[in-house]
Amino acid sequence: MKPARIIILTVAVVAAGLAGLLAMRMSGPQAPQLVETVIKEPTVRVLVSADNLPVGSRLNDKSVEWLDWPRSGIAEGFITNEARPDAVKELEGSVVRLPIFKGEPLRAEKVADSSSRIMSSLLPSGKRAVATEISVATGAGGFVLPNDRVDVIMVRQNKDTGGGYVTENVLNNVRVLAIDQNIQEAPDGSKSVVGTTATLELTPDQAKVIAVAQQMAERLTLALRSVADAQEADTQAAEYLLHGGGKADIQVIKSGSIITGSTQAN
Repeated sequence: MKPARIIILTVAVVAAGLAGLLAMRMSGPQAPQLVETVIKEPTVRVLVSADNLPVGSRLNDKSVEWLDWPRSGIAEGFITNEARPDAVKELEGSVVRLPIFKGEPLRAEKVADSSSRIMSSLLPSGKRAVATEISVATGAGGFVLPNDRVDVIMVRQNKDTGGGYVTENVLNNVRVLAIDQNIQEAPDGSKSVVGTTATLELTPDQAKVIAVAQQMAERLTLALRSVADAQEADTQAAEYLLHGGGKADIQVIKSGSIITGSTQAN
């Protein structure tokens, strides 16, 4: 037999053997495949806002909607169709007390009864709404907006020394409910509300203090506070004004100089 034929025969035998080995491996048991099982979490329908709702707006069937919500994510205060299936009809006309954003679940603390008037519905229990005159000069240049926090500073003549002026903080970190009749930022989207009256959210004692301060003051000025101060106490007031006596820390402005001291309230 010629060498060439021997080589061809050898190559054919080797190729046949490799093909058989490959066929045996392919026909053998295959590795098990992983099967993923997706378990859908049970849901419950929750009443949410269908749009961004500003303070003072009233609810209707267009402003709220039911949304499927994971049952494990239901928090206390959410309105569900299981507990209140007629909630949309029940809340018709209710007043929004705090801003509600689109898709946010409605909570009782953010809405007031439909029979409430706008301003009274914005007041937390125990608080009072008291108006005071302002101007661009006394209202932080028109940049005091509803829901801002301010200090109320009283400026009056110092009758004890016969000249100069006394400045006193009579209220601290109180919330502005409205500027004139605006309970939101300017409707045109500008970031200032220029008005002549600011309505403040006060405790009963603070309401008495500002009533006295309005009679004593040459001018009341609103000093805008940082939004970071919102969590600080807002119940402090110059209560000595109610008793016709007591001492208070003051600043006397005389001849362009500031003299810090204390004085007897009159």
